Amino acid sequence: MSTLHTLHPSPDATTAPTTIGVDIGGTKIAAGVVNASGTILATVRRPTPARDTGEVVTTIVALIDELLSGPGAPGDVGAIGIGAAGFVDSTRSTVLFAPNLAWRDEPLRRAIEDRCGLPAVVENDANAAAWGEFRFGAARGADSAVVITVGTGIGGGVILDHQLVRGGHGVAAEIGHLTVDRRGRRCGCGRRGCLEAYASGRALVREAKEIAATSPHHAVRLLTLAGGDPDRITGPQVTQAAREGDPAALECFREIGDWLGAGMADLAAVLDPAMFVLAGGVSETGDLLLRPARAAFLESLTAPTHRPVAEVRLATLGNAAGIIGAADLARTH
Repeated sequence: MSTLHTLHPSPDATTAPTTIGVDIGGTKIAAGVVNASGTILATVRRPTPARDTGEVVTTIVALIDELLSGPGAPGDVGAIGIGAAGFVDSTRSTVLFAPNLAWRDEPLRRAIEDRCGLPAVVENDANAAAWGEFRFGAARGADSAVVITVGTGIGGGVILDHQLVRGGHGVAAEIGHLTVDRRGRRCGCGRRGCLEAYASGRALVREAKEIAATSPHHAVRLLTLAGGDPDRITGPQVTQAAREGDPAALECFREIGDWLGAGMADLAAVLDPAMFVLAGGVSETGDLLLRPARAAFLESLTAPTHRPVAEVRLATLGNAAGIIGAADLARTH
């Protein structure tokens, strides 16, 4: 059943037709009709089919058909934007590599256009979410921004001079795989020392488990929430314990915030954005992450007293950013 969402309209809204945004996740696929103001008019979602790439396309088409034919469906949908995790080629048509869906050189745009009869654009999901925050969320009004998605892993998107930076091959802004320690922790990508290995939700939990196992007297509340077993500690438990003042949980947030802030300073040295926006599940912990990340950013930044310093904000669109961004990219592309 479609549900109504209301967001703040963009001041630069146009009279362009509504578009559909699709956000493909590892566990669910969500789609929505979005108007030119960034307001989601209706949404639908279904579980992501496990290990069946053909069925994923069928599910996307079914969601689009439901939005186009459901009660109160708009009659002026002009295009479809799709956000998919993985590498998307420079033409915004083929998913070169999607680790969670086993897509390899998948001609997704052609498949959707052939079956839905509307023009489509395919974009990396983190890029789509970053564009949503830039156009209608926390970075609205800025001319440049780096949006960092801090969840189980780390992703992101870069906008410079009002343009989404995709790189020469379409796979730019893999922020989570900046090398911060060449001989450091093993990352899920197979390399060592990636930012993701130190500043992600996975890193937060690993740090909490290590502290609770080696210094249980320092993690009393955290261990209580986990039933006394460090191996059972979860991300939400670390957040709850930190909010209740558990010193070990607070130390974990300081640790990943420190790595994240240092990574932001490196990005600022190369890109000089006007703003950093922290998005994703871990960012929803608010000041627990924002405060140490901002402090580490300022501490690590070259000559911070002699240059304009980028703002650091929390994202505002939440899980809707991917749908809104994908739909707007379809409209503007």
